[in-house]
Amino acid sequence: MTADNLPEVITAFGHEKAQLKKIRQSLIFSDLQLVITIIFLLSAVFVSCGLEVPAISSIDPKIGMMGEVISITGSNFGVSRDDSYVTIAGISPTNSSYQIWQDDLIMVRVPELGESGLVYVHARGKKSNGVLFSNSAYVPKPAAGEVFGLEPRIISVNPQSGTPGSLITITGNNFGVSRDVDAGVFFSWDYDSGSYNPYVIREPEFIEVSEMESGYEYWSAREIKVRIPDGVVSGNIEVRTSHGKSRPFFFDIAGKPGTKTLKDKRIYTINYSVDIRALEVTRPNTLYLWIPKPVNSPSQRNTSLISRTAEPLLENHRGVSLYKLDNLTAGVNQSVNLSYSVEVYAVESNINPQSVRQESTALSAMYTQSTALIPSGDQRIRTAVSSITGREQNPYNKTRAVYNWIITNMQITKTLPSSIDLAGALEQKQADPYTAALLFTAMTRAAGVPCIPVAGIYINKSGQTTRHYWAEFWIDRFGWIPVDPAMGAGTAPFGDINDQFMPDDEGKRDYANFYFGSIDNQRIAFSRGDLILSQMESRGRIVSHSLSYSLQNIWEEAVGGLESYTSLWGDITISGVYMQ
Repeated sequence: MTADNLPEVITAFGHEKAQLKKIRQSLIFSDLQLVITIIFLLSAVFVSCGLEVPAISSIDPKIGMMGEVISITGSNFGVSRDDSYVTIAGISPTNSSYQIWQDDLIMVRVPELGESGLVYVHARGKKSNGVLFSNSAYVPKPAAGEVFGLEPRIISVNPQSGTPGSLITITGNNFGVSRDVDAGVFFSWDYDSGSYNPYVIREPEFIEVSEMESGYEYWSAREIKVRIPDGVVSGNIEVRTSHGKSRPFFFDIAGKPGTKTLKDKRIYTINYSVDIRALEVTRPNTLYLWIPKPVNSPSQRNTSLISRTAEPLLENHRGVSLYKLDNLTAGVNQSVNLSYSVEVYAVESNINPQSVRQESTALSAMYTQSTALIPSGDQRIRTAVSSITGREQNPYNKTRAVYNWIITNMQITKTLPSSIDLAGALEQKQADPYTAALLFTAMTRAAGVPCIPVAGIYINKSGQTTRHYWAEFWIDRFGWIPVDPAMGAGTAPFGDINDQFMPDDEGKRDYANFYFGSIDNQRIAFSRGDLILSQMESRGRIVSHSLSYSLQNIWEEAVGGLESYTSLWGDITISGVYMQ
């Protein structure tokens, strides 16, 4: 640098200094923007965390009439209603029914179609505690001077709350000296629709006390003793007979060691048939066909007949319809074609093992016994179970240990020679879905936990069907819990598993955890348990079908001069699917 170019250097230095100043100001501004953004996000988080759960302290009146205004006092309701709403026995009042909505007070008119049930406040996506409101029309009144008809009437229920498997006593009138085919006790049932619409009124649904769960213990004209069935929710009880149904009586379900959610309803239309061709016959002759129907359970409901080409001798005998074909003619075909509609729900169970306790009941005695199909008494199975469960006493934990061992140590493939028995499959550590479900059932029973196999069909994304097998085990105060060992091991009937029902953990699907306690809605069950049917005639020649979509011992029974014939039991096809 010389004296001649000194002014240029000073000028350049000034430009660089100014540029550095701009960069510094830009960085300061960026840092300021970042700080403001962080403060804004933290404020949003703090505001979100500050949204407290609404809480009801009281309602007035507690017993009232439909159409009258009730006052709900409490806290955290919100200063205005906006998208918040109230439900009374599962029904939400219309917009015009709300008279006052304050943070600590709501005044609302009870819906005309409402019944006795719990009142909830739904505010800002959160749900309050429930407080009971009783419809005065359903509150029992003194019998003095009152004239009754023939319909049943509930006077009291003791105790007034319980859990699945608990025994309760219902007292009243006109129940009938014994329980006939049209009589039963029904509890409230509900499902998670996924998108609750407060402007749509959903009619209450019910589920009957289960014969399968040894539900009916005593029945007389004035007293009924029943066990609470699986799948019930807090709500009304009804007694129904051939003379009508009782007024509902509210019953609270409380004390369960977990939750079970029924959701993602699908309605399937199914078709199947049986084709018979007589070959060598003389008269008289008869062929009985024991055709299974889709079973009723908390997650599979409202099976309705669409059409059939023959009338059954017995409509519903232990889950099957019995058809009688008389005096078949050689060379002439006869068919029974059936079409049904059935609702199926996905099941999601969450249970706290520490809250589980098991009792010795008629149900546990029935579903822990060893049978020809489920040899839980086989010493090889019992030895293996003892080694797997060790000193564990908790029934839920023992069942989980059995499940984990099967899906971890056994090779479960889509096909396996049917000649391998359960103990042999255990020793060879090989199974197909059928063997895996039966082996899980036998091992769970050997561990002292009630368990049943389930048979039916699985439906893939394209509507194709194939036979499939899974299981359910029983936990007192909770109910039946679904398990699919094959799909838990990642073995799907069609080679693919629909992932829509289980959470995505960084792109990985946890089939093992999902299919222990939860189940999808892509299956229809035709039998739950080992269905043992009795012959119609002592000289009948019975036919059994193994590896079919129902686990029943009799499918056909030939009587008289029906010396030879052919039978073709068609696959079950899906002709319609409605998703809700």
